[in-house]
Amino acid sequence: MNPNRQPASVYEEQLAHFQSICYGLRQKSKRYGWIRLLSILVPFILAYAFLPHQLSWFLGCMLILIILFLYVVSVDTNNDQLIQHYERLIAINEEELKILNHSYTDRDDGKEWEPALHAYAADMDLFGKFSLYQYINRCESQQGQSLLADHLLEPLPFEHIKEYQEAIRELEPQLEWRQQLQSFARSAKFSLSTEERIKGWLQQEDKTINTRFWKPVSYIYPLIPLAGVILYSSELISLPVFLLVMFLCYSFATQYSKRVNAIHGNVSRIEPEIYSLQQQIMHLEKQPFKSALLQQMQKLIQGTHQKASAELLALQKILYRFDFRLNMLMGPLMNIFLLWDIRQMISLQGWKNQNKELLRTWIEGMAAMEVLNSLAVLAFNHPQYCFPNFSGADFFFEAKGLGHPLIPSFRRIDNDCSISGTGQIMLITGSNMAGKSTFLRSVGVNTVLAMMGAPVCASSLTLSPTRLISSMRIADNLAENTSTFYAELKKLQMIIGKVNRQEKIFILLDEILRGTNSLDRHTGSAAFLKQLVQEKAVAIVATHDIELSSLAEEYPAAIHNYHFDVQVSGEELYFDYKLKTGICRSMNASILMKKIGIRV
Repeated sequence: MNPNRQPASVYEEQLAHFQSICYGLRQKSKRYGWIRLLSILVPFILAYAFLPHQLSWFLGCMLILIILFLYVVSVDTNNDQLIQHYERLIAINEEELKILNHSYTDRDDGKEWEPALHAYAADMDLFGKFSLYQYINRCESQQGQSLLADHLLEPLPFEHIKEYQEAIRELEPQLEWRQQLQSFARSAKFSLSTEERIKGWLQQEDKTINTRFWKPVSYIYPLIPLAGVILYSSELISLPVFLLVMFLCYSFATQYSKRVNAIHGNVSRIEPEIYSLQQQIMHLEKQPFKSALLQQMQKLIQGTHQKASAELLALQKILYRFDFRLNMLMGPLMNIFLLWDIRQMISLQGWKNQNKELLRTWIEGMAAMEVLNSLAVLAFNHPQYCFPNFSGADFFFEAKGLGHPLIPSFRRIDNDCSISGTGQIMLITGSNMAGKSTFLRSVGVNTVLAMMGAPVCASSLTLSPTRLISSMRIADNLAENTSTFYAELKKLQMIIGKVNRQEKIFILLDEILRGTNSLDRHTGSAAFLKQLVQEKAVAIVATHDIELSSLAEEYPAAIHNYHFDVQVSGEELYFDYKLKTGICRSMNASILMKKIGIRV
């Protein structure tokens, strides 16, 4: 994107462009409606003009009108699909403008993907209202949403991060292509239940029908009911005999109804979702890419005998035809005269034999593409963000202008942060509401983004590949009879276990042992910090306990004091939310208590 153009202005241009196209298509739709109406009314005029004396002229004109009507219906159907496509593009751009204004809490919050226990998910607000997932997710399918959640919860292998960064960089400026892809996905959102039904079909035994027998029979069979109709029309057979022939034909055509019902139960009514997947894959096939990951994804979606999009289009047409059996009138008639169910079973079985192992790969491939699109949107919407660099050192974290991505830029205060080497503790003291917890979450959230290959909210960031673990937001559990203090002990036990095993983790802690008395809290916190230093762990620890800062005298090379302070003027508080070196000397609890009426 041109660095001089803001994302909002680009979305506004896109919105106006798509609204103009949509208006033109709606006008076309109105014209097609008039033509269809005329094609219905004209036959009455023709009948008055030609019948009964000029039958041949009437039939000729009627044939032309029928062809015109069918053509207009076909064109109008395609036009309606285009209208729906551009309406989705309009909605996508309107949504992006809202998100840029930080109005996004009505979007899916991804709470269903949040695990009950996780190393950092709850502390970093990854899911739920005002969450990172809610802000960055652009996945339409449940498969894509699940994969995005997985990337938030589990860092990518280091060797894959660079590939993701390259792919996101390449996708970022391709706004229209990305939005087209999102529109195709939104037309019929692929669900996990649909995938389960497809898996059920793919896992069913292939011995459904004997295609060697039924394939030639399906071509010869229609002659029998057709002959019955001709003989009855010629009065060569009576009505009871004709009905008997039709009954026998129906019985013959539906002898495998139980097997057909079992298959149809897995694939019925999923044709729109298959068509949506086909449109996405065709869109991906046509686009030339340079990055290794995107080229690899294009290879992944190749078909066996033809392109994956062509294979899926064939499946979509089979499923569309198969669903005709749901029509109570057409279903029996088509079975009687065309062996309809058998024909579709033959087609389905042939398609399955060729593409059984590929369909799941295609679904997974498009889910991965949706995740990349989500991260490319994040990069596009925030041109001031940077892609982090990675260091081979153990441990290294250096950020300039680091901020929290969920705080609007006009309110956000950015900070620098630097940690080098193992056995390093960054101890942050400060008053209430001064910004300690927000700073910890800024470090944590950006680490999560960095480890999934995404851009981060910083002017620069270099870090070692790491796994994040935090203890910030501890809650009791009445169902498990677990107090807040015991819940925190369990979290700290997990951290100590990882530290003792020398795992490469980055620890973020906010107010250790808050659930006990001040003496025990100080004693336990000091002992915990000493153990972290001894085991060569790396941590950022926020605390109100000023006395802990004296540990820097005992471990001057390992524990470093920082603080967020508050300026007091009379009974008013002023925060600058800037991280400073040294120990915090100003506290605000007494002033806040006075404000609510407590005599201090």
